[in-house]
Amino acid sequence: MSPPRRPAAALPSAPLRPEHGRRSADARGLADARRRVGSAGEDLAAAWYVAHGFELLARNWRCELGEVDVVAARGTLVVVCEVKSRTSSTFGAPAEAVGPAKQRRLRRLAARYLAETGRRGTVRFDVASVLAGELEVLEGAF
Repeated sequence: MSPPRRPAAALPSAPLRPEHGRRSADARGLADARRRVGSAGEDLAAAWYVAHGFELLARNWRCELGEVDVVAARGTLVVVCEVKSRTSSTFGAPAEAVGPAKQRRLRRLAARYLAETGRRGTVRFDVASVLAGELEVLEGAF
């Protein structure tokens, strides 16, 4: 014999969630704050490349494969830079977030960028790590 069934009204109800595609004001505020931290990190990285004699070729270059934060060149050297910014090291160093999958994506993005722009040269992949406003550029990171 099976156990008695509870009436539907007695079942716990699921918490209400905002409509699909809508975020709460708190979530929007957090996303905006993260965007500001990321943008500030990209600004620092771009300024670093200019200060070191590079020409900025692109910032936030996008295609259907993804986005490259900074593309810079000096002579025949083309640098594709992924910028990772964090306000604290609670979740690890920013550069640790650039794992093998992200590296593969950046290689594909670099090939696409070069093909679309006709740019030639040696490609170097850097990671700019920004922690609490302090910049460290890892040249030739992968």
